[in-house]
Parts: sequence; C-alpha cells; structure tokens
Amino acid sequence: MAKKKKQMTQPKSTSDDGLTLKDQLNADVLSQLKLAKQSLVAQEKEQEEERRAKALFEKKQHEKNMSFEELLEQYGDQGSKF
Repeated sequence: MAKKKKQMTQPKSTSDDGLTLKDQLNADVLSQLKLAKQSLVAQEKEQEEERRAKALFEKKQHEKNMSFEELLEQYGDQGSKF
C-alpha cells in the first residue's frame, strides 16, 4: 500500500492578485494613514531644525568662552592690520 501525501492547501483569498493595498483599504483608513505620515514628516523636520539651532547655539557659546590661546590657534595672523 502506498502512502498518500497530504497536500497543504492555502486558503483562497477573496482579492485578486492585481489589487494593491491601496485598492483594498477603505478611503477613511487611507486618509488617516496619509495624515499620520504628514504629521510624522513634520515632526521629523521640526526635530532637525531644533537640532541645528541647538548646535549653532552651542557653537556660539563655545566661541564666547574661548581663551586667548584658543582664539590665537584658530585665527592666527588672519586678523586685519590697521
């Protein structure tokens, strides 16, 4: 007697292969996802601007507190002579 192999059947999907996720989603859900994406992009942009402003502020603070030796090393004889 030969043993029969059990074939695994995959459940058939109700959607066609040509449909995309966008086609399958409800319009309301799609609009919510678009709003979420826009808010995330805006939040990332705001964080990047804050990071740049903080770096600029720290650079200015460091330049304010530089010693004469550090200033001389950085600028050397580049100053204008009157």
